Amino acid sequence: MIVFIVGTTAELIKIAPVHHELISRGSAPEIWYTGQHVQELPAVLGDLELPDPAVWLVPRESAKNLARTAQVPGWVTRVARTTLSRRAELRRRLRADGRTPVVLVHGDTFTTFIGAMIGRMLGAKVGHIEAGMRSGHLLHPLPEEINRKLTSGLAHLHFAPSEVEVKNLSGRRGVVCTGGNTVIDAVRLVLERGPADEVGDLPAGYGLSTLHRFELVRDQKAYTQALRALKDTSATMPIVYFAGESEKARLVEYDLLGLFDDRFVIKDKLRYVDFLPVLSGARFVVTDSGGVQQECAHLGIPCAIHRLKTESHQGLGENAILTEMDVARLGHFLQDVDSYRRTDLDDDAHPSRVVVDAIERLEV
Repeated sequence: MIVFIVGTTAELIKIAPVHHELISRGSAPEIWYTGQHVQELPAVLGDLELPDPAVWLVPRESAKNLARTAQVPGWVTRVARTTLSRRAELRRRLRADGRTPVVLVHGDTFTTFIGAMIGRMLGAKVGHIEAGMRSGHLLHPLPEEINRKLTSGLAHLHFAPSEVEVKNLSGRRGVVCTGGNTVIDAVRLVLERGPADEVGDLPAGYGLSTLHRFELVRDQKAYTQALRALKDTSATMPIVYFAGESEKARLVEYDLLGLFDDRFVIKDKLRYVDFLPVLSGARFVVTDSGGVQQECAHLGIPCAIHRLKTESHQGLGENAILTEMDVARLGHFLQDVDSYRRTDLDDDAHPSRVVVDAIERLEV
């Protein structure tokens, strides 16, 4: 049995093409869910044509979105209690088809590390998708860099997006270069289908921004400087800023809602299937999201990653720059965005196929 242990919508997006590839080859994988994201789950599953989780690793009836660091200890306790109490059942599920039990985890969330631990505890082979990514600094980003390193110590198979990540995993066995991030396949999957809903009016020739990471939005000065740089640029090129509830709360707290108008437009965050077509039509992107960085690298969209460090090298030196939170560097990018536009560099890559090929070899 092949099981995906995931807990966030971003993980679901990036494992979706691997799940579909397994189905196309006659496998019947299961999703086991830790419930880091709960409210968004039904929509994401429907959009990506994924089945409901076969197993909830927290009590489903009491599951809530994991929104604050203070909630993590209680959530970990619930996952551990559920897993231990159902350990015999979970072992049986993993061995139900008589094949090598495989647990796949993705990325760098709390679920990534915990899922790898669960896989080990249940006697499965653990595969880490998006393995080997490193920022080079243990505390930036925190806790993602720690989660990645700990997971590397537990995995039997390391699915590295490129030779850069392969090098980071030097000395480990079971390293497989997938030739790209599985988000490439997710982007293809979604863009082929088109948006699920009408997004509404967008300015002509717009730029796009998503700034949401805790280390940025909790820093009033840095967050304000970034938004003011976008506001200044919007005088010559309209910009759409997609904000979630936590960012909106900060905007109110910092008295920044007055920055937005018909040129610097604030909109609610979109579902992935609606967001990607909007992203693909943007002239440029300013983000602190590693996922958006990877999507822009695939699409060749000029992108500024407004972070101190990034674990992903995709696009850097080509369509993307890392600002290192330097607002002057962000300003230089905004003044010359068209020089960063590139053609699709990953059009022939099919990383999900490579992942499944390696799993099938494991089961021979």
